[in-house]
Amino acid sequence: MKKVGNPNSISRVLLFSLAFVLTFSIQIFAQEAAAPAAEPAAAAAPVAAPASGDAAAGKALFNAQCAACHKLDAKMTGPALRGVGDKYEKEWLYKWIRNSADLIKSGDERANKIFNEFNQSPMTAFPQLSDADIDNIIAYTMEPVVVQTPKDPVPDGEVAQSGGISNEVILGALALVLAMLVVMLFLVNNVLSKIAKANGIEVVKSEKSLPIWKAFAKNQFLVLVTVIFLLLSSAYFAYGWFMQIGVDQNYEPIQPIHYSHRIHAGDNGIDCKYCHSSARESKHSGIPSLNVCMNCHKNISEVAESTLAEGKEYGVDYNEEIQKLYDAVGWDKANQKYTGKTQPVKWVRIHNLPDLVYFNHAQHVTVGGIECQTCHGPVEEYEYQKQFAPLTMGWCINCHRETDVKLQDNDYYKKIHEELSKKYGVDKLTAAQMGGLECGKCHY
Repeated sequence: MKKVGNPNSISRVLLFSLAFVLTFSIQIFAQEAAAPAAEPAAAAAPVAAPASGDAAAGKALFNAQCAACHKLDAKMTGPALRGVGDKYEKEWLYKWIRNSADLIKSGDERANKIFNEFNQSPMTAFPQLSDADIDNIIAYTMEPVVVQTPKDPVPDGEVAQSGGISNEVILGALALVLAMLVVMLFLVNNVLSKIAKANGIEVVKSEKSLPIWKAFAKNQFLVLVTVIFLLLSSAYFAYGWFMQIGVDQNYEPIQPIHYSHRIHAGDNGIDCKYCHSSARESKHSGIPSLNVCMNCHKNISEVAESTLAEGKEYGVDYNEEIQKLYDAVGWDKANQKYTGKTQPVKWVRIHNLPDLVYFNHAQHVTVGGIECQTCHGPVEEYEYQKQFAPLTMGWCINCHRETDVKLQDNDYYKKIHEELSKKYGVDKLTAAQMGGLECGKCHY
């Protein structure tokens, strides 16, 4: 009997590989993730119970009544209030909070010192606060600072106590399985070759066929069709590329000071024309002066913790951006005054029309009553401002063709609208029918 090799050798290899794959699959897909270990509580200094007052209720009152002008650990319009219960007697605090102006007029030395130290900014009177309310606020200000212990960073490639398997281990195991499969195929091919040789079986080698590129080159019809197809495709893509020159739709640059329209126009509902006031009466919408920003941020040097956490999702620290604003205008938040040392802000322009185009914001915003979002998109949702529309001539013309002229409280167009509406036989005219397609309207 002819020897054709040991069939058990292949069986052993197959069984070993199958067992390995099954074992690995069970570990990957059937492993139960261990419940994450409870994180140790942040280390904090021991909190001493206040003599009187509810700190939790005091926090709510502080945020509602005091946070506009005071912080616990930093100066704002008024002094920092951390530990204020140790600095002044309660009876004095009752008088000061309920009516600071009367206390100043009485000649109280401490009241006048605070008044003069903070630029004689008058403090709002709170006669509605009871003694218990003030005690609660004082209890909140007497809480010690909580010091967070930073967590140790997890090195790359390691898993932070979650019972999972890192991607590197999974990829390594898959690479090992693939290598074993290649070895198995090589062994099987080698054994089959030996079996064929031992049994006198001659493996017929396939004849070399004509290379496909030579067969293609000999077929003149296919060559002609291919050339025509390539020429048409090239012309199509070249036309599309040329038509995009000068079109900066979705341009989204990084500004030197980050400004979130999502927070200002969206969450806080600030009207676009509060900052871009010149859009009402000027050709340009204008870059808002930093003094407009300081109308609010003179007293807002830090954002809420929830807002700060939202910023981390976008890679932005809002408190650092506010500090950039202070550096630009020369505002000393510790002493609540201007230093006189300013820095210019090099804003990056986003919307830019060619010099041959005339566009008037006042004509569209004030006369036409067009909303800002029509051209600039849903800015109240943008964390990073971008160019929403293509701002091409075709885009503007389509808008003129589709937009009806606003006649309500607009006597400027009333007479000509009545005449043209009779001419065209319509009730409402579009901007195009009112001459909005004339070249001289936008080019000069």
